[in-house]
Amino acid sequence: MTSTLSPHLLSPFNMGDLSLKNRVVMAPLTRARAGIERMPNALIAEHYRQRASAGLIISEAVAISTQALGWERSPGIYTDAQAEAWKQVVETVHSQGTPIFFQPWHCGRASHSSFHPEEGLSVAPSAIPINYPYIDTPIGPQDHETPRPLETEEIGQVVEDYRQAAIRAKAAGFDGIEVDGSNGYLIDQFLQSKTNHRRDRYGGSLENRFRLLREVLEATISVFPANRVGVRISPNGSFNDMGSPDYRETFLYVAKQLNPYGLAYLHVIDGLGIGFHELGEPMTLAELRQVFDGPLMGNCGYTQETAETAIREGNADLIAFGRLYMSNPDLVERFANGWDLNPLPDKSIWYSPGEKGYTDFPTYREAETT
Repeated sequence: MTSTLSPHLLSPFNMGDLSLKNRVVMAPLTRARAGIERMPNALIAEHYRQRASAGLIISEAVAISTQALGWERSPGIYTDAQAEAWKQVVETVHSQGTPIFFQPWHCGRASHSSFHPEEGLSVAPSAIPINYPYIDTPIGPQDHETPRPLETEEIGQVVEDYRQAAIRAKAAGFDGIEVDGSNGYLIDQFLQSKTNHRRDRYGGSLENRFRLLREVLEATISVFPANRVGVRISPNGSFNDMGSPDYRETFLYVAKQLNPYGLAYLHVIDGLGIGFHELGEPMTLAELRQVFDGPLMGNCGYTQETAETAIREGNADLIAFGRLYMSNPDLVERFANGWDLNPLPDKSIWYSPGEKGYTDFPTYREAETT
């Protein structure tokens, strides 16, 4: 699909051995519609089907174990039944001719013991709590707890949980995987010096702090080919109380270390819309383009115009949209035709159960006929 409005954004793109019909990506969106059973369902499948004119869809974050949980009613993939239930989502997206990548999730310290009472405290690289007023939990808002540092010998099991999630995702039919090293979840906690004060082989030096991401990535590549695996980072982000003084050194190192793998893409939350740590100048796609050789995906706060510019100027190959996709299931068609966008839903229903604020947004053509 091409348009004089966005000829670059709406042009096809070859991502490894996948041919994307455009460069618009649906970003991972936690929407908490999986119920207390944490099972994908027909409502979730319909939500993704509505948005399948994107060139690529990245699934919402999906818990890889009970230890990994940290969000109410978010889906899991730590049982065979959950993996089987994901098939309806994948098949629905594939029926629209769109590939879908899977995003495995471990919340690390961004959790609470009430999510996993049998395991007890949440785990993290170090015993450093999130400095936020509270966390929403199954027993209501609670103070953040001080997490339990993972023992060195426990980390191998976490890596294995990621590998098993990849195996189940492949069985469910997903086209690839996005390893999430962003937004203050477990892998990001290991990457950043603010949250990683370890003295073993997973802490201290940049090489050691990168080790968990490297091990998870290599476990994933043992299941999916590298050109079907992406990595996500958020070098500018303050979400989940993140932001390290050496952020620029850290994430330039990470980007360089990813080069030999031949990944599908590096997904960078370069926008500042969900918080900026203000520890220096924001890192940009142009800066990361100097050190990362593969496809780059930008994310967070992009408009149609800024996305088109980023691709036209060569700073990005793909742009992921999150909030715009919440209320505009036909986002690509609106971009192509210059149609107005629906307003964002009220935040009070972003994570509420049911179809309201989830699957009830009209396409532009539907709105025109009512």
